[in-house]
Amino acid sequence: MTETPEPEASETPEDELKRKFREALERKRARQADSGAGGKGGDASKIHGAHGPAASKRSFRRKSGG
Repeated sequence: MTETPEPEASETPEDELKRKFREALERKRARQADSGAGGKGGDASKIHGAHGPAASKRSFRRKSGG
């Protein structure tokens, strides 16, 4: 398990809060690095192929008058 530094006796509440946020951010970054390693390519986006060429070329047919 990871070692967490013991809070110092002279640590102010602001310092303790900053330390907790920093530790949480490190855990979040480590979790994101682990999940991104096994995915497809380097694209972390949840939406794939939203902008790009259409699957098939669209054709226009003039409506015949009649």
